[in-house]
Amino acid sequence: MAKSGRELIKLESTAGTGFYYVTDKNRRTQTGKIEKKKYDPKVRKHVLFVEKKLK
Repeated sequence: MAKSGRELIKLESTAGTGFYYVTDKNRRTQTGKIEKKKYDPKVRKHVLFVEKKLK
């Protein structure tokens, strides 16, 4: 069976709340780490989320 080109990742909040989103990314086109501004409901603001390994 062929290996999937997409990999599950965790986007973790830089606000230190422990909140995270789980998403996937294409390994071929997105070779670097993803950083996105998204909403963190624990601090009720948009903050920077960085990519971490999903365990």
